[in-house]
Amino acid sequence: MPRIRHTAAFALITVAALALSGCGSADPAAAPAGAGTEGKGKIPTTDVVSSVKKDPAAAKLLPEKVRAAGTLTLASSIGTPPGAFYLEDGKTLAGADVDFADAVARVLGLELKREVASFEAILPALGSGKYDLGTGNFGVTDERRKTIDFVTYINDGQGFAVRDDSKLKNVTELTQLCGLTVGTSAGTTFEATLEENKHVCADAGEEAYDVKTYADQAAVWISLQQGRSDVVMSTINGLRYAVTQQKGLRFLNEFKRLDVGFAFKKGTPLAPAFQAAVNSLRTDGTYDRILKKWGTTESAIRTSQISPPEIAG
Repeated sequence: MPRIRHTAAFALITVAALALSGCGSADPAAAPAGAGTEGKGKIPTTDVVSSVKKDPAAAKLLPEKVRAAGTLTLASSIGTPPGAFYLEDGKTLAGADVDFADAVARVLGLELKREVASFEAILPALGSGKYDLGTGNFGVTDERRKTIDFVTYINDGQGFAVRDDSKLKNVTELTQLCGLTVGTSAGTTFEATLEENKHVCADAGEEAYDVKTYADQAAVWISLQQGRSDVVMSTINGLRYAVTQQKGLRFLNEFKRLDVGFAFKKGTPLAPAFQAAVNSLRTDGTYDRILKKWGTTESAIRTSQISPPEIAG
């Protein structure tokens, strides 16, 4: 969901952790499956996309004009592993979102013209027709479904992480955050959830929590390391991955699950083809290979859906 500009987000997170907490090499056994076993900072490089073949039945669902053009413009929000991020060269993109988009494009026989865009700018730009689709770990919410169509491909959601010295054990109710400073990324479902529920502390007669938002996910982690935030709210998969790369931090718990999908302008004719393509990847095994590569097998969905209702709870 969050993103970073000008340099490798993963490198920034790792460097921030080294500078602020003096962390050493990670225990390979503590890293998520598929995250590599060569120590801290290693990125999985298994090629799980190039062998994907075109599925004529799925491709036939594309509008004739799109099939003839053979290209679509994809707006990609860049953040941190395992979603979408820059490698250390600051130019090469990697991550589960990148693999899923490229694999779907192969199934449909399309070339994606990828443009990097800020997370909060992508959804409005889809409505204006600037891009054909967008990726950025976009959670499917009922509010977003009013103006955006989604084709789901994983299930992720909201969670929390803290420093090891925090007294927080888990967050099952937002009242547990009262009086604390919560760091998160701007323009996300995390920010919306926190802002919409600030009243719960006053309702309980307690001091409100303070929400600090940052444009870059690396800055969110730095705020936690430096003590400017007491707790971080972000993606479940991103949190789980990041705490294995930074000493002195721990994942608390999942707070809410959300389906995640490719985002399109409302009423798009592309949705049926993309849904069929995701399901084709499930059938041929590519889907599971992508999840295994990035250590996110718990995020598997049974079948792709078009703009399903927001997951309750």
